Amino acid sequence: MSHFKNRVNVSINDQLFTIVGEDNPEHIRYVAHLVDEKIRELGYKSAGLDTSRKAILTAVNIMHEKVLLEEENRRLKQHIQQLEQREH
Repeated sequence: MSHFKNRVNVSINDQLFTIVGEDNPEHIRYVAHLVDEKIRELGYKSAGLDTSRKAILTAVNIMHEKVLLEEENRRLKQHIQQLEQREH
């Protein structure tokens, strides 16, 4: 059984991409917009980088943010568990 996939055209760093996914098209556009903002922000800070380097550095920055959020999520879950154990 095949899943319905949305095809969404987006622009990232002035390049057009078609993103295929099961998520809501508005969500896909929003995520693409956030990536575009990140890559442009990096471009402003580091003028002269080629597209490939901007893309790689943007991916590293986004992954760094993801890891920090995962660590915070883990800490919060542990804190919730500790609070729940105190209640019992």
